[in-house]
Amino acid sequence: MFKMMFKGLSAGISCLGMAAVPASAQAPGSIVYTVVVPAGEFGSAAFLAELLGTLAAAKAFCRSTGDSALQVDCLSERLENAAAGIPQGTDYDEVRGVLKDTSDRLKRLARQNRDPDRRRVTVASTANPAERTTRPLTPVSAAAQAEVNLQAARILEDAATVLLRSSEQAQARQNQYAQIAAAIDSNKVLLRS
Repeated sequence: MFKMMFKGLSAGISCLGMAAVPASAQAPGSIVYTVVVPAGEFGSAAFLAELLGTLAAAKAFCRSTGDSALQVDCLSERLENAAAGIPQGTDYDEVRGVLKDTSDRLKRLARQNRDPDRRRVTVASTANPAERTTRPLTPVSAAAQAEVNLQAARILEDAATVLLRSSEQAQARQNQYAQIAAAIDSNKVLLRS
């Protein structure tokens, strides 16, 4: 009887995943579904942990490029991917919007301060060569880099502030938005190195 209940539960969860969330191919022949299920309050603790891990990985990935001229656009690309990984119609719609806006602002900043002597490049992780940027990154000119990094740090601070102010409107979001804001803000460290 337990096996039958488990099979029914598994099938129900599988159907929920297929109906509620778009699939994205990760490798030939495999599909990964992300389902955000409320854990009694706002959002899912498991999805929050995944998102925080993605934001921490962004910093590590961009640092591993070893090229300070690429840091701003690398953060842009990683935040864009993090935003794209958040399904629409979930508790995290606002977070997705903030990440997308932050990514757009960082990308624009890098492109406005592009190094004319260098080409855009696609970067692979040193730890996992299969992990690479989804688009070529724009290098910032050496002359503008210090000012660009300051502006990029302000953009990250703005994103954290938006999330923190937003969380004041709903008590259920407060803790999770504060954690996400801190993870976004922690990427400023990359811009100081």
